[in-house]
Amino acid sequence: MYTTNASRGLPRHRSRHLTERYTRWALRCAIAFMVIALLWLVLAFHLNGQWMFALLFLVLGASLGVVFTKRTLMSHRYIFPAVAGLGVFVIFPLLYTIGISFSNYSSSNLLSEERVRGQLLSQSYQEDDAAFDLTLYQEGDLTRLLLDSGSQRFKTSPLNLDNRESRQIGIQAVTEPPAGEALPMRELVQARSALQGLRLLTPDGTELRMAGIRQFAPMLDRYDVLEDGSLYDRRDDRVLTPDHTIGFFVTDDGERITPGWPVNVGFANYTKIFTDPDIRGPFMQIFVWTFVFAALTVVFTLAVGFVLASLLQWDQLKGKAVYRTLLILPYAVPAFISILIFKGMFNQHFGEVNMILDSLFGVRPEWFTDPWLARSMLLIVNTWLGYPYMLLLCMGLIQAIPQDLYEASAVDGGGPITNLFKITLPLIIKPLTPLLIAAFAFNFNNFVLIALLTGGNPDILGASTPAGTTDLLVSYTYRIAFQDAGQNFGLAAAIATLIFLLVAGMSMLNLRLSKVKV
Repeated sequence: MYTTNASRGLPRHRSRHLTERYTRWALRCAIAFMVIALLWLVLAFHLNGQWMFALLFLVLGASLGVVFTKRTLMSHRYIFPAVAGLGVFVIFPLLYTIGISFSNYSSSNLLSEERVRGQLLSQSYQEDDAAFDLTLYQEGDLTRLLLDSGSQRFKTSPLNLDNRESRQIGIQAVTEPPAGEALPMRELVQARSALQGLRLLTPDGTELRMAGIRQFAPMLDRYDVLEDGSLYDRRDDRVLTPDHTIGFFVTDDGERITPGWPVNVGFANYTKIFTDPDIRGPFMQIFVWTFVFAALTVVFTLAVGFVLASLLQWDQLKGKAVYRTLLILPYAVPAFISILIFKGMFNQHFGEVNMILDSLFGVRPEWFTDPWLARSMLLIVNTWLGYPYMLLLCMGLIQAIPQDLYEASAVDGGGPITNLFKITLPLIIKPLTPLLIAAFAFNFNNFVLIALLTGGNPDILGASTPAGTTDLLVSYTYRIAFQDAGQNFGLAAAIATLIFLLVAGMSMLNLRLSKVKV
């Protein structure tokens, strides 16, 4: 006798079979929809010339279809979202950055060569001594345009000034201005967008375009394409030759015509870091300071956290829970809030720090303009932000130390200092080592602190790129890519690649010290 589903009168095993079949069908439809969406992205990126992104989504869509359709790969379906996320948000940006580091990609070299050529060919210039003054006339409900060069006079047919599309209309020669009323300058300014779309064709075939707020003039195409692909500049009578080694059109005298296009420059960005004196000097100074900053931050935060954790383990200390809560509070406050508060406290003119120092010692340090004081301020603030983390680590490790060791030390006459350096510190330093390396790697790329507190200032004099004495490598890279006038993305990508190699090396060391096989 079958057990039936009460609502449908079906055997239970059959109902379960139908549920599983509908679930598989819905899953296949969802996968098909995702594959189609990814293929649409592939086509969209390909049509826009972004072949790397097109390749990324092509691989993602193909792998999605293969993994979720082959039964032999069923076990990989559960880990596929994590692997796909790793590829899209970690591996691809890394490979893309490395690829940019071998190019001259910058604000001057953004477009493709075809788009650069098209932009240059779209340029025009005004023919000398051939401008027509324009006047708008209102004839009842009609609006006409009068062009007058002194020797010639033309008028248009009635215009629709609400139409701002580009269009060509014919004009006719006249001897007298229209009988209507000339409109004031305010009306002309309001109609500017519509007038810019006009292409006025004279009876002899000359095309006139708007050349100023009150003028139309014959506008000639500036560049002509030669048989070898070069461009002839009709206005300046010169030839522009495409140079595919630097990504610019170049004149005979070596002048580069912007914009340019990205080209492969090999290891030029990497060699520039170490061979260009204007870049090598600031880079090495920032490189050394980055290591010093990260190392001193780890030392200071560990020292403060370890001492406080040891004091909190003192048996005779009353109110440990209250002290523990108060000491961990800085860890609960968002870092950017604490940084901005400290920025106000260290203000050279109105900050509380200078007010106290002035009242006690009669000094007002220039925290944001003196390089060494600015660096000291960074270490002070970062120690405040980082010591609660070390405090929590040390508290947990100290509590795991057997009390028998301290009792044996007391029998031998050991005191608190002896216990601190002979028992506590040696026993916790080994398990702390991987965490200290992780803290070093984090502070090596501590962009938020630099950006919010000093912005990298004060600047390094003589640097050809934006560089400050308090910059870390990561903030230095950001300033080159987004704050420099040239926005040299290729150079910034090369520095970012070096940062990745350094951090990856520290991560490998961390894994080795943690006895994890890689």
